[in-house]
Amino acid sequence: MASIVIVGTQWGDEGKGKIVDFLAEHADTIVRFQGGNNAGHTVVVKDEQLILHIIPSGVLHPKKRCIIGNGVIIDPKELLIEIELLKSKGYLQDDGCLSISERAHVIMPYHKRIDIAREALKAGEQIGTTGRGIGPTYEDKAGRVGIRLVDLLEKDSFKKKLESNLKEKNTYLVSFLKEEKLKFEDIYNEYLDMGMKMREYVSDTSLIMNQDIKEGKNVLFEGAQGTFLDVDHGTYPFVTSSNTVAAQACIGAGIGPTMIDKVVGISKAYTTRVGGGPFPAELHDETGRFLRKQGDEYGATTGRPRRCGWFDAVMVRHAVRINGIERLVITKLDVLKGLDKIRICVGYDCNGEVCSEMPSSMKRLEACEPIHEEMEGWSSDMSHVREYDDLPDNAKRYIKRIEELVEARVIMVSVGSRRDETIVLENPFSN
Repeated sequence: MASIVIVGTQWGDEGKGKIVDFLAEHADTIVRFQGGNNAGHTVVVKDEQLILHIIPSGVLHPKKRCIIGNGVIIDPKELLIEIELLKSKGYLQDDGCLSISERAHVIMPYHKRIDIAREALKAGEQIGTTGRGIGPTYEDKAGRVGIRLVDLLEKDSFKKKLESNLKEKNTYLVSFLKEEKLKFEDIYNEYLDMGMKMREYVSDTSLIMNQDIKEGKNVLFEGAQGTFLDVDHGTYPFVTSSNTVAAQACIGAGIGPTMIDKVVGISKAYTTRVGGGPFPAELHDETGRFLRKQGDEYGATTGRPRRCGWFDAVMVRHAVRINGIERLVITKLDVLKGLDKIRICVGYDCNGEVCSEMPSSMKRLEACEPIHEEMEGWSSDMSHVREYDDLPDNAKRYIKRIEELVEARVIMVSVGSRRDETIVLENPFSN
């Protein structure tokens, strides 16, 4: 048995969805432990692309238990749409396979309204929020005024909390953000109805997970976004509003840290990010546009074009340390095919000073210029390759150099979007 955490080592969009989907075959329980529907996991099954925003990717495998933990924030409307979509495609036929924590907080209409209006006020200084209400929901959670799923199942409790919250939110919306006020009756009735529709899925998921682990089952934990969108350890303030690092798996799922056996990091063979914030390795030239086109680098949730750059070993090494990663998965290696020369960012030039670690100061990070190593590229197609030794020699040298620079062992390499387009050197559930 093993409990394994999958975590992104960059700014998200590393291909975690595909890897979780691939490893879910060997897991009994798959758990989502943080974030909301502001991130999408893209999975390709039999040439059909599915984008999941809330439900764990393991739902695409039969007879797997999927859990949405207390660290996730739920948009009931979007969750119910996702459930119906999956059912229409033949998945989630057994409702008992999906459990949602009764402690998970709920995204309310005022959260989304506030999120969008605030961003509009920050002309030229936007963080790049998706407008899904994520930040305001986490604010209410920390402020102890949040509404949880369990509240939607208790009419009186929900009524009292919603009335209290709307007094404050409507004052803020109207007086400061110049938005229209929200009506209590509309929200109350709609969310009670959605709560009833979700009732069969809502439970104390911490109990379920702890029991599964005690029984020796394989458990796979997946988060959203990546290390550098973590509210504590990321490029603050250009981050999400939750902790995205591996340690959050325990808090966001309701298990003890001694129950985690391994942490597997996921990294693209290059670097991308969506939204604002410093990006030392970013490419503003034809190569950057090549990576975006070849990698289809557009946000799964928003459709926004991703900023692209060379692999940044400084940030991934930082992520390895923060998360306790020993094993690494490299995704989208196939995207680099056709480049004569490939570079790796191995350090930063910060106003004449060489930096080998990520600065905490955003002002300092914005001033950093990448220091590159250059390697020979390759031109042969690798989508058919299933054995590591069959990769082009230059591709193997590239992977080896990444291992040396980030101090983690590569155990899987993705060479395409489909499940079978994966080279497995080590299955983390088998060791």
